Amino acid sequence: MTKDIETTAEQGGGAEFSAKDYHDPPPAPLIDMEELTKWSLYRAAIAEFIATLLFLYVTVLTVIGYKVQTDPVKNTNDPDCGGVGILGIAWAFGGMIFILVYCTAGISGGHINPAVTFGLFVGRKVSLIRALLYMVAQCLGAICGCGLVKAFQKTYYNSYGGGANELQDGFNKGTGLGAEIIGTFVLVYTVFSATDPKRSARDSHVPVLAPLPIGFAVFMVHLATIPITGTGINPARSFGAAVIYNQEKAWDDQWIFWVGPFIGAFVAAFYHQYILRAAAIKALGSFRSNA
Repeated sequence: MTKDIETTAEQGGGAEFSAKDYHDPPPAPLIDMEELTKWSLYRAAIAEFIATLLFLYVTVLTVIGYKVQTDPVKNTNDPDCGGVGILGIAWAFGGMIFILVYCTAGISGGHINPAVTFGLFVGRKVSLIRALLYMVAQCLGAICGCGLVKAFQKTYYNSYGGGANELQDGFNKGTGLGAEIIGTFVLVYTVFSATDPKRSARDSHVPVLAPLPIGFAVFMVHLATIPITGTGINPARSFGAAVIYNQEKAWDDQWIFWVGPFIGAFVAAFYHQYILRAAAIKALGSFRSNA
């Protein structure tokens, strides 16, 4: 594996410099008012809106379709057929994330998730203005995606839970919160790792398609947590379904699907940026060298 190239040369009494085979982008400003004047920001927000709409439309339809297929009253042809099953639902969520991140990465970064956006904000990858605009676009997209499902299949939508996330029977709120924290940590940690410029430069001999590991992370987390919370790890996904389904149970548990993902995203961003990438140590070293 390629290492950092450390070169020492004596020039005018001896000068020491270091050349790296990769370059970290500068941290995003906390507030960049100039961003509001650029079409690229609004184009990115539109991309996030449409991507989240499509994500919820396909995945919620998959969930409802599975419940219809496993309903013994509806499934009269083959009572033993379980439809796509939990495995198929997990593939729907992971596969759609893979597709949509691939399609939108070059426009908006392909967040499609307020928790991912928050994690990237904590890691200084996006400004506060961009982060807030993305989150609004994602939540609106999720509401519209679920609204389309209800418009096309209103009876099934209302009868089979509307794809809303709820804490499943037999699990307490602490278990649900923990599942959301750890699940989102896995996702956001994967996002940081897959998009790390250092990794991209040093593993350039290995073809790495960033959307693929991100989609697989979503897939694996769904396999583990569908039986607990139905798997949120995306506040927009949970919020959009709750707004359109609008039943008490979905709203009672809604806080779990915001607090858990935001905590998980924060911890993942801190772990990757400030421990694995040692951003705090680098900043301290830079401060000392300038003192």
